[in-house]
This record gives sequence, structure tokens and C-alpha cells, in this order.
Amino acid sequence: MEQRLMNRPLSIGQRVVSVAATQFACAWDLEKNLEAAERVVRSAAAAGAQIIVLQELFETPYFCQTIGEDYFSLARTIEENPAIALCRRLAKELDVVIPVSTFERSHQRYFNSVTIVDAGGEVLGTYRKTHIPDGPGYYEKYYFTPGDTGFKVWKTRYATLGVGICWDQWFAESARSMAVQGAEMLLFPTAIGSSPFEESAEPSHAPGDLQNTELRHRHWRNVQCGHAAANMMPLVASNRVGVERQGDSRIEFFGQSFIANQRGEVVEELSADREAFVVHAFDLEALRLQRASWGLFRDRRPLEYGELTA
Repeated sequence: MEQRLMNRPLSIGQRVVSVAATQFACAWDLEKNLEAAERVVRSAAAAGAQIIVLQELFETPYFCQTIGEDYFSLARTIEENPAIALCRRLAKELDVVIPVSTFERSHQRYFNSVTIVDAGGEVLGTYRKTHIPDGPGYYEKYYFTPGDTGFKVWKTRYATLGVGICWDQWFAESARSMAVQGAEMLLFPTAIGSSPFEESAEPSHAPGDLQNTELRHRHWRNVQCGHAAANMMPLVASNRVGVERQGDSRIEFFGQSFIANQRGEVVEELSADREAFVVHAFDLEALRLQRASWGLFRDRRPLEYGELTA
């Protein structure tokens, strides 16, 4: 091994990039939620983070717990959204990249979206959530049109990023689609916690893993660690914390935002119940060479995967 290293004709450069996972609780006070977002962004940037991942739909509590037409009034266009405006100012001041999750209104359609704000404050574009869940406590199909952007990657100042949203993270195709487009990191803003089944007075016929928060949490983390390992690239998941109630519905969000490395190992993880951030650095050039040496993308056989589009 030492001889091979000595005989390499080219020197190997480094490209070290630091990424942050964040989390905080949300209330029915837009200004307080924006203040919390600004607080964790500034703290993470001060700790060296260059890419900072905020949680899903952080401007408000997770309103999809219940069905109500009044919640459509929360939607804003990209141009008028206050969270995007804030993050553009922060990105310009702090030279950081921030994917911003919002409830987007576009003419007569409503989307669960992430707008990518590059270091310096430029908006690179918007991704609209592809996979929309529907079930007790997570009634997103009532509010959101399925995304029409397709999966994208974003060439930011520091790295090429693949960004999905919450339910997208349960589909291997989401991560692989972004990876084959050249993503160097996978980012997933999220809102996930307990199931309403857990405190229901009525008997539940739901599978045990839908009723038990710890099992739900492990499943959530494991599937994303699998994406990191299968695509040999870091993954960041940012979730919210706190208990949110709407009428008779209650969700305790389990936080535990984390960063996984290219082997699918969790290298940083936050608590279940506190506002916080965590930062980890990766040498993206070293990871690029490692991916190439393994041949995972060289040996793909797309023509044999026709059943995936059936």
C-alpha cells in the first residue's frame, strides 16, 4: 500500500466541507419560528458549518396533523415567503448554503417545497416534494400537489447537493436518482414523530412499528443510513422537536437529527427534545475517489431495472 501511494503520478487534493443538522420546536408564532431558525443557523455557521439543513415546514407547527381548509392561508409564493427572505439574508451575511422548506403556493396549486439558497444569498431553484404521504396525523395529500420538478441536484458554492423532503427519504429511488445526477451529499428536511395510534383510546389494528415511537425512529434512521451506504455519500436529516397538538391529534416529534457518513454510520446525532445543531466535516474529494474505486455506479445495469418504472 505504501509503495502504491508513493508511485501515484498525481497528488490528491482535499475538498473539506462542513455540514450541519439542526432542530427546534415550532409554535403558532411565525416570528418566533424565524428567530429559532436564525439562531441555529448563526450558531452552526459560527461553529464552521458551510451547509446548514433546517427542518421541514418550520414556519409553523406541522399543520398536516388534521384537515382544515383554513391552513391553505399559510401558503406563500417563493417570492413573498418570509423564511426564504430571511435565509437569503443569512446566506449572504454568513456565506452559507441553506435549503429552505416552505408551504408553496403557485397559482391554483400548493406544494411542499424546498428552495435552495446558495452562499451569498442567490436562489438556485426549488424542489417540490415527490412522494406525498397520507395517514392519521400526516394528511399531506389534502394539502399538497405531488411535485412536478423531478429530483434535482444543486451545484452550490461548496458541494453538489441532492435534497429530498421527509417521505421522499423512504424511497431508495429518491436517493439513487440524486446520486446518479452527481450529488455529493444527500439532505432530507423532515417532520416525523409519534403516531396518533399511540395515545388513542380506541383499539388499533395498525402494525406494531406504527404504534411504537422507538421502532418508528429506528426505522426512520436506518432507511436513511442505507441510502448513505448504498450511494457512498454523507446524508443529513433534520427533524423538529416538541409536542404539537391540533384538536384531538397529538404528535411528539422525536428530533434526533443526525449526520451519517458514506458507510451509513451515524457520526453525529442530536437529542430527542432540545433545540440544537451539530456539525461534521467531510473530504468530498476523498469520497469521490472512494466511490469511483468501488465501482457502484460503473456496475449499474439500468436496462435491467425496467420493473422499477412499472
